[in-house]
Amino acid sequence: MVGVNDFLLELRSEEIPARMQAGARVELEKLFRREMDAAGVSPGEITVWSTPRRLALIARNLPTETEDVRDEAKGPPVGAPDQAVDGFCRKNGIERGQLQTRDVKGRATYFAVIEKPGRAFGEVLADAIPAIIRNFTWPKSMRWGEASISTESLRWVRPLSGIVALLGDQIVECEVHGVTSGAVTLGHRFQHSGDITIGGASDYAMKLRAGHVIVDHAEREALIRTGAAQIASEAGLSLVEDEGLVVENAGLTEWPIPLLGRFEDDFLDVPPEVIKLTARVNQKYFVCEDQSGKLANAFICTANIEASDGGAAIVDGNRKVLAARLSDARFFWDLDRKKTLVQHTQGLERITFHEKLGTVADKVDRVAKLADWLVFDAKAPNGDHKLARHAAELCKADLVTEMVGEFPELQGVMGGYYARSEGLPDEVAEAISDHYKPVGAHDDVPIAPTSVAVSLADKLDTLLSFFKIGILPTGSKDPFALRRAALGYLRLVQTNDLKLALDTVVHAWDGRPNAVLAEKLAEFLFDRLGVQLRDEGVRHDFIHASRLWQGRPDLRIDRVEARARALATFLGSTDGANLLAGYKRAANILKKESRGADSDLEPHTGEEDPLALVDDPDIRAVVEARVAQNRKSSLSYTPEPAEKALIDALVAAEPEARMAVDAEDFAKAMAALARLRAPIDRFFEEVTVNDTDSDKRTARLDLLARFRNAVHQVAIFDKIEG
Repeated sequence: MVGVNDFLLELRSEEIPARMQAGARVELEKLFRREMDAAGVSPGEITVWSTPRRLALIARNLPTETEDVRDEAKGPPVGAPDQAVDGFCRKNGIERGQLQTRDVKGRATYFAVIEKPGRAFGEVLADAIPAIIRNFTWPKSMRWGEASISTESLRWVRPLSGIVALLGDQIVECEVHGVTSGAVTLGHRFQHSGDITIGGASDYAMKLRAGHVIVDHAEREALIRTGAAQIASEAGLSLVEDEGLVVENAGLTEWPIPLLGRFEDDFLDVPPEVIKLTARVNQKYFVCEDQSGKLANAFICTANIEASDGGAAIVDGNRKVLAARLSDARFFWDLDRKKTLVQHTQGLERITFHEKLGTVADKVDRVAKLADWLVFDAKAPNGDHKLARHAAELCKADLVTEMVGEFPELQGVMGGYYARSEGLPDEVAEAISDHYKPVGAHDDVPIAPTSVAVSLADKLDTLLSFFKIGILPTGSKDPFALRRAALGYLRLVQTNDLKLALDTVVHAWDGRPNAVLAEKLAEFLFDRLGVQLRDEGVRHDFIHASRLWQGRPDLRIDRVEARARALATFLGSTDGANLLAGYKRAANILKKESRGADSDLEPHTGEEDPLALVDDPDIRAVVEARVAQNRKSSLSYTPEPAEKALIDALVAAEPEARMAVDAEDFAKAMAALARLRAPIDRFFEEVTVNDTDSDKRTARLDLLARFRNAVHQVAIFDKIEG
């Protein structure tokens, strides 16, 4: 290669929607890299910027010309049918006489050798730019002009109006859909007139800035973020931070100027969430709070020009538009409160929840029944079951209100406001407001008993209803948000330390036992639990290893999670890792010998006191009874020291682990298992399991089975990978 240059590409069009700009930047870089890969070139640093009217890419250190390339392709053997040889030639773009013959494993074989001379890199880019534009993918795109009658015409997000393409200071000449490349661009639509001639990548941003365009979207975001906070502070207020709104305003402006305005105080009678949403969604405004943390009658808009009057006319115009929106919101607020929530619930009978599951009113009946049961019978949580039922009966009432019809995001929240407005108990209003929570991984989790009961009941009903009719998420498709409901259920159980067995929950919900439904839901919840705990080092196989309780599938999420966490901690220690290795060795031996999991060893009489291994006085009594029973029988031979040490360790560890598991103290159970690590290591080092003496062999296999069974009291180590 001879020399390097920087490359600038600007694609100018009518306004690109703000929500599409981030994806467009990624798409532009992806397509450019693809074209460079095809040319065998590795560009240096790539920068991509966007404004409402342009996408720009700068690639550093591109060659001025490409190197000569020599490609070889192996073809059919000499003597192959003419059809195969001719096809190989066509594929590689050569004549038959150009084929070379080489020996491959003793057989003459055709090869195509293709010499590609280097090209001026401007020519490579001239081919690449139209390909990038034609292959660009937008969420929505359009055709325009006379050519749009053809389906073969160019599609772009908005009509493409200009292309700047410069390699160094030289124009890369190309044409796309009647738009030819050049070195001329345009500045700000209102604050700059005339063309701007770009000299190259190095002066692009500077010359656009002189034309009142800040081409770097990140710089515009920073100006909006800091500027809005500053003018709020100067007014004695604090900005309600909203990073999504920062990005959106940066995508709407090329020369952002934050401006503060005021709206009438009496609009503050409307719930603050309504004002915030009206300002944000309809007008893209920020809102502010006063020093007490209450919503203030202030908004911050982002102008796209430096106005001669300091922005006074812009602020006044935006104030009038916001006032009209807030007037609508206040009308909805007043209209909705003319009915009680009970009256609003009658409208739920007209809304279908699902064709196989009835109306929303039917769902509310199920949720109310389950919320009552959770508090009254399950005591999960403790509280007033009448309040829980009352809140559940009203929790969906706001779905038929005018306000939620306008702002669906406020469902639940508005129900809480309407409940307080008509004088219902605070617990009921809070439960209605919070019953959708937690919505995401970082959302607040309800902790008030009534709120917890209604939220749990709502999520459980959603999960159980769809699982019962066989509708489960598949792949990335989850139209009824069952994964979100599952995550919400898990976080409610975890935060509130609830102990709910899913079989009893299903019985209460369905009116009869349904083990299949309970286990199906449990499996789904454990999968979600595995995803949730993955970042904490609790692997999915640790959850599987903790799934049995007293010989049956454990349907208590909290207990399985506690065991899995204890197991992760234990196996992360040296004792745990070595015990797992010893377990797998024992399990492999027993598998080869086809020994079942219920094998046990008749204990022996030993000289060493196994009670010396036990410190806990409660467990000592159990071990004393076990030792007394042991001494009634003996082996037919004298065990080796390492064998005897393992027997003694099991005598002490088995009851301690069992009692700890029964008490759901899994860390203590793991600690009991840890005592087996050294004895099992020593056993394998010093004892021959497959002894020629059949009595010894049988006894030692039984001892390994007993070791395995002791471990299985705490977790099913067979399920642990690695």
